[in-house]
Amino acid sequence: MNRIKIGISAGDFNGIGMEVILKTFDNPKMLELCTPVLYSSAKVLAYHKNIVNLEDFAYVNQRSAERLEQGKFNVVNCWQDNVNINIGQATEAGGKYAMIALEQAVHDLKAGYIDALVTAPINKEAMSMAGFGYIGHTEFLGKQSDGGEPLMLLISEEMRMGMVTTHVPLSDVAPLITKVNVMQKISQLNETLKMDFGIEKPTIAVLGLNPHAGDGGVIGKEDQEILHPAVLEMKKKGTLAFGPFPSDSFFGSGQYKKFDAILAMYHDQGLIPFKTLSFHAGVNYTAGLSFVRTSPDHGTGYDIAGNNVADPESFRQAVFAAIDILRSRKSYIEDRKDTLQKHALEREEEIS
Repeated sequence: MNRIKIGISAGDFNGIGMEVILKTFDNPKMLELCTPVLYSSAKVLAYHKNIVNLEDFAYVNQRSAERLEQGKFNVVNCWQDNVNINIGQATEAGGKYAMIALEQAVHDLKAGYIDALVTAPINKEAMSMAGFGYIGHTEFLGKQSDGGEPLMLLISEEMRMGMVTTHVPLSDVAPLITKVNVMQKISQLNETLKMDFGIEKPTIAVLGLNPHAGDGGVIGKEDQEILHPAVLEMKKKGTLAFGPFPSDSFFGSGQYKKFDAILAMYHDQGLIPFKTLSFHAGVNYTAGLSFVRTSPDHGTGYDIAGNNVADPESFRQAVFAAIDILRSRKSYIEDRKDTLQKHALEREEEIS
C-alpha cells in the first residue's frame, strides 16, 4: 500500500521544532498512516535525538525524495555543513537552514515527490537575518502556489478561524478591510470548507472590525458601510454568511459553536480566542493553495527549547489534518469530475 508522503520542513533548529517532530514519529502507528519525509540534516536530527533521549529512533538517510522507503522515517539531507546550533536563540544560521529546508520541501511538493507539507516553526527575526524576504510561511507559500491568495485558517475540534488580514501591523488593518477583500475571503473560506472539509453547505460568521461591530456607526463606519454590505452580497450569491458580529460577545456567549467557520478581520482578533480554546491541539492550515500545507499553531518556543518538555500534540494534529484534508480534496475533485462527465453525457443524449 502506498502511504501518503508527508513532507516536513524542519524549521528553526534552535527551537522546539525537531523535538515535536521526533516525539510525534516515535510512535510506530504514525508510520502506518503516512510516510514522513524530513527536510533537514541527519547531523541536526542526531543532535536533537540526544536532547529528547530517543537514541533508538530509526530513520533512513536520503539524498533526495525521488526514492523514499514506505513505512520508514526518511531524512532528505538538504546540506552537509557542520552547523552551529544555539538552542533558544534567534540566529542567522537558524534562519538560513530553515529557509534551505523549506525551499527544498516546496520544490519536491510541486514536483510531486511528496503529497503534502507540514512546516515546523520558524522565527521571523532569524529568517529576516538570513534574508528570507517574506513575513512568514503563509506569504512565501502563496507565491509558490498556482492558486490564488492564501487564506490563513486555524482549525481545531472547537472551531475553524480564518482571517482577512494576517501578519500586518494593527495600524495597517483598517485600510485593508474593503468590500472586495472581505467578499473574496468569504468566498475563499466557503470553497475551502466544501473542498477540504467536506461540508456541503457551510455557515460562516463574519466578525466586526470595531468594538460592538461599530454600534450602528457610532464607533467606526467600517462595519456598517463595508462588512454588512459584503455579507449581504455574498448571501445573494448563495453563500451562508452572517454578521458582522461583535467579537467579544460572540465568543463569550458561545455563539461561535453554531457556525462551521469564523472570519476575523485581523490576526489577534482571531488567534486570541482560538488559542485560548485550542492552544495545545490547534493547527494552522494555509487554505487557497494548489497544494496542502499545515503547521502547529505555536512558534519556536525558544524559552523551553532544549528542556525536553515541548508538547507534540499540535504538530501531531497538523500531520493528521494534512492527511484528512488531502483525502477530502481528492474526493471533492473526483466527485466534480464525475458530475461534469455526467452532465456532458446528458447534453450529448439531448443533442442526439
